[in-house]
Amino acid sequence: MVVDYVPTGIPGVDKILDGKGFPRGHIILVSGGPGSGKTTFATQFLYTGATQHNESGVYVTLDEDPMDIKANMAKYGWDLKKLEDEKKLVFINVPPVHVLPKQDWVQIGSTEYKLNAELVEMIKRGIEKVNAKRVVVDTVTIFKLHYPHEVERIYAMMELMKDLRSMGCTILLISELKGTGWNREHQFEEYSTQGVILLHTFLKDSKIVRVFQVEKMRGLAVDNQPRPYNISAKGIEVSPSATI
Repeated sequence: MVVDYVPTGIPGVDKILDGKGFPRGHIILVSGGPGSGKTTFATQFLYTGATQHNESGVYVTLDEDPMDIKANMAKYGWDLKKLEDEKKLVFINVPPVHVLPKQDWVQIGSTEYKLNAELVEMIKRGIEKVNAKRVVVDTVTIFKLHYPHEVERIYAMMELMKDLRSMGCTILLISELKGTGWNREHQFEEYSTQGVILLHTFLKDSKIVRVFQVEKMRGLAVDNQPRPYNISAKGIEVSPSATI
């Protein structure tokens, strides 16, 4: 079977990914702590896809207003509103969700939804609207909060990822990283997605050090070593040959 690849558009990342990028149609977990650049990474993936590779995108936000994302990303020179007007990008805003007494239903805004089914349907409509090839879901951490029991949470994530995989898009799932190093808490999604990218931040000699690491990427011979990255005026840039 011939595998197609999707350029990430993030300097240094494709070199780490065997010079190819993400395998098309795969679900990639991007996990990092606060301030690590998760939203920047996700937006950069969609922006370069739309502007350089003729691949429209869908940004699903579960915890941040799209207006705030667009305003924050403007500092990199990315005009996301223009891409929306050109039908190369669509934002799907799912406001904070409140669990109703009926356990498997939730309140989204003023409307009741069965979370998995309705969320998937909203994403499908977004994909159809712009003929999207790339999708970001930010964050699955919020999604999981609506399933307090571990078994329910795992089942819900399995169902969500099965539905997402069937859409044929290359998908980034954004999540919060719990801890760093060997003692960090691993998440279920790390085992069930096709790829995992970690964005670490820590203090070294009183300076913040940012570390990019590909934990896994099925179908590729990748560099698993931690590599430094910076968030500059152009977005995220990874140094694929540098060491920490």
